This record gives sequence, C-alpha cells and structure tokens, in this order.
Amino acid sequence: MKHILITGSSGYFGQKLVRFFEDKPEVERITGIDIKPFPAFSKKFRFMKFDVRDSLESVFSGRGIDCLIHAAYILPPIHDTALMEDINVGGTRNVLSSAARHKVTQILDCSSTTAYGFHPDNPALLTEESPLRGNDDFTYAKNKREIEGWIKDFEKANPDISLTVIRPCFVVGPGFTNPLARHLCKKICILPTNPAPFQFIHEDDLVEIMYLLLKEKKTGVYNLAADGTMTFDEMLHLLGNRPLKIPFQLLWPMNNLMWHLRATFITEFPSPCLNMLRYPWLASNDKIKRELGYTFKYTTAEAFEDFVRHVKEGLS
Repeated sequence: MKHILITGSSGYFGQKLVRFFEDKPEVERITGIDIKPFPAFSKKFRFMKFDVRDSLESVFSGRGIDCLIHAAYILPPIHDTALMEDINVGGTRNVLSSAARHKVTQILDCSSTTAYGFHPDNPALLTEESPLRGNDDFTYAKNKREIEGWIKDFEKANPDISLTVIRPCFVVGPGFTNPLARHLCKKICILPTNPAPFQFIHEDDLVEIMYLLLKEKKTGVYNLAADGTMTFDEMLHLLGNRPLKIPFQLLWPMNNLMWHLRATFITEFPSPCLNMLRYPWLASNDKIKRELGYTFKYTTAEAFEDFVRHVKEGLS
C-alpha cells in the first residue's frame, strides 16, 4: 500500500479518501483520476485527468502502483442510462483489467447494498451470502449486481491479486450530497405511504474500514452498515421538515411524469427508485465486526444527526 490509485478522486467521497490516506505514513504516493480537477494540492498526491473508460496505460505504466481503490461510479440517476451503464460497468472492467495487466497486488472495489435489490421478500437482514437481485429497472442497483458477477470471474483469472469488495449502504455525514439528501431537505418532502426503515454509514467509519481492510489484506465481500435504522419521519423531524405521504399507486405515475419532464424541483429520481423507500433492504454488519473487530463510531441515527448538524450550520 505504498502507491495507491484512487478513481473518482475529485468527488466528495474521493476527496475524503485522498485526505485520509495522505495522513498514513505507510502510504508514500497517491494518484487520483477523475474527469474533474482535484480542488487541492498535496506533496503525496498527483492528479491525472482521465475517464475510467480511457486507456489507462500511462496511469499505470512504470509508476509502481500497488493498490487500487475503485470508487468512480455514477450513483445519482441520469436520463442517459446507456452512458451510466457504460461508465459504471465498462469503466470498472477497464480499470480492474488495466490494474491486473500492470501487476497491481491489491484492489478494493466499492459496490453497494443496492446490489441486493429492493424486494418485498428480502430477509430481515441481508448477509454477504444473500443472492444479488439488483432491480433491472434501477440502473445503479443493476450495475452493481452485474459488476460483482464479472468480478467473480476476474478474481478467478487473477489469483495473485488480493481483492476486496465492500457493499456500503447509503453514506452520510457532513459531505452527504445526493438526490436523497436534497429531497430530505425540502420543507415539504414527498414520500410513499409507510416508507421502510433505512440504514446509513458515516463517511468517517467508511474510510477507516476501507483503510483497515487494505492494511490487514482482508479479501472477500463485506457489508458496511452502521448499527440501527431510522424512519423517514425521524429524519424529517430532525431536519425540521414535514412529510407529504402519497399512496404508492398514485405517487409512481406522478413521479414518473415529473422525471421525464426533468422537473428536478419535484424529483431527481425515476419511479423505480421509489422501491428503495417502499421495501426494506437492510444489511447485516456481523461479518465486518467479527473479522475486522471493528467498532462503529456512529450508529445510523448518530451518522444522520451529524449530517443534520452540518445542514443547520449552513443555514445559520
């Protein structure tokens, strides 16, 4: 872990990773790639402007990169699903295949608990052995399911690589910014009737777990989710906002129309995303606690409360 390559380094979580690993003495150099410039300078860090679908020969060649953290994914839904799939699936294959050709010895891929899918028959807690059923009509969940299927074959073809796959739930904290965060921050927040409880993981817990997994050379798949859950009523109460609950049968076509009209002040996600709120998809964190001995610094509720503090500080 002397020279780490981080894809998606200019995103909010990519920046968090760069700053975290900069402080680790065993990390001598960090290279980051992204299509957007990195907003800061550091002696350890070098930024290179690349799309994950580009040829990455000049990124890897002769640079002694021994560790890859692949975090460059499009999570917020976009209307061009073909582009989203090309970046998420095609980009992942390109990055990991390039790393294998250049003898990178450690890879950590950021998957997601959305790979399990949102289904009425999900078990009370999804374990790492639960089947991946990422919904075909929700591009991000579908992509994560497909990528993990491909990674199994990649791992067999590259037995010399220590490969770790993490499945975090929604990441929250001061940097939490995505369509869900913006939706919750609306004074009147439209929701389906009886939304399912939700899990979060704090961004600080997530980066530390990623570091420890790499440091201890843990391989395999790990769910990453904090203890406990929250209801959407609890989230909105903390933010000082109010829910407007609409029966699912009415909300789906209304949301679908607003999505196609690009009425982002109403919705930033297509109607299949509503199943994420309708059905529970809660992940067990027993494996990471057992194998890494990790104690989470934040529960789901405490992680969300940290986000709320950040929001309220911005309003004051």
